[in-house]
Amino acid sequence: MTLTDDAAHAMKTRLRADLRAAMKEGRTSEAKLIRALVAAIDNAEAAPLRVDQQAADQHRFHDGSAEVERLSLTPAQVHAVLVAEMQERERAAAEMNRVKRPNHADALHAETLLVRRYIE
Repeated sequence: MTLTDDAAHAMKTRLRADLRAAMKEGRTSEAKLIRALVAAIDNAEAAPLRVDQQAADQHRFHDGSAEVERLSLTPAQVHAVLVAEMQERERAAAEMNRVKRPNHADALHAETLLVRRYIE
């Protein structure tokens, strides 16, 4: 899969464009959410850690031997990351309602709606 075909790259490009717009227009809560979504996709692209002490002992600092290629995500994987982020906010909103914090719950519901626009 080439970089241009990478669904994560495409979504992050879209998110970063929306981030710039949100920042220019002073929508700080939206900008914060978009940064979190980019970070979630970045985390999903990270290669799994190898628990191989010999390999860790063999690389030298700054020689590039510890560099690993990031994973290419399919559209379904990017979708799953975004759905997980949305569900996390829905669970948190339910908890905020349970503990009688409606303002926090409302803010989390608003974030859920913002995430939903990237899913649909």
